[in-house]
Amino acid sequence: MLGGVWFVEKHTHSLLFYYKVKKIIYSGKTKYQKVDILDIEPFGKTLFLDDKIQSAQIDEYIYHEALVHVAMFSHPNPKKVLIMGGGEGATLREVLKHSSVKEAVMVDIDEELVNLCKEYMPEWNNGAFEDSRSRIYYTDARRFVEETNNVYDVIISDLTEPIESGPSVKLFTKEFYSVLYNKLSNDGIFVAQAGSADPLYPNFVASLYKTLKTIFPIVKVYWTFMFSFQLPWSFIIAGKTIDPENVKLTSIFERINQINRENFKFYYPNMHFAMFSIPNYLKSALEEKGIVIKDDVPFIWRA
Repeated sequence: MLGGVWFVEKHTHSLLFYYKVKKIIYSGKTKYQKVDILDIEPFGKTLFLDDKIQSAQIDEYIYHEALVHVAMFSHPNPKKVLIMGGGEGATLREVLKHSSVKEAVMVDIDEELVNLCKEYMPEWNNGAFEDSRSRIYYTDARRFVEETNNVYDVIISDLTEPIESGPSVKLFTKEFYSVLYNKLSNDGIFVAQAGSADPLYPNFVASLYKTLKTIFPIVKVYWTFMFSFQLPWSFIIAGKTIDPENVKLTSIFERINQINRENFKFYYPNMHFAMFSIPNYLKSALEEKGIVIKDDVPFIWRA
């Protein structure tokens, strides 16, 4: 019999994760989703959305550095960056490490969530919301992208996986990515968190791969292991002209040294390329599994 308070996450119908809770920091609902901010014994402060783990104090930097810097260091001079989602502010934090950035736009539909993260998880944004280069909009990311006249060098998707009736279902479709393609500069790069990369459920990343391949000439998948997720995690990057695996190692060394290598706990030049070494089972999944996601054929995470 387990003692104490435990939070249970249903990964699939046959796999549950149990987390021992030291303290409930916040538990409630916004207009869009259920929010739990808990102090978990192994992980420290941890954010759950709709009962799915999103970010933990012990290793959030791994996720956010992997998501942001592969794209940012692949682009030769990223000045304008758009972040979709990223309510904790940590994706914005990482983007702003690059002095080339003149404007970082973050679009999140859930203002209540962002305010909760500001209040209870200030370590994540580390002052990023107050940076003069930051622009924060609380609206649907698809509507923002469709209506904006701006063009961005890097667009980052830090959105939750699409669950039924969730806020992000229409943000992973071929129709949306076709619009997004035209909001990137000529050498623009798009990157997204792409869900689990385990042998059990690689369907989401495989579907994103198939969908983006219908639009972008260059599409690559990379990965890392997330201790707090208890899973290998995938990311997908797409470009018009830039292949992130062809970036010069010396160029990354020069730029990271200009920023100060001590500002990075996970990402470093050799890791940039190492993350693209994905296992054979995942390579096979990219070819054999998944669907082309469309507005009328959405991908829904089925637990």
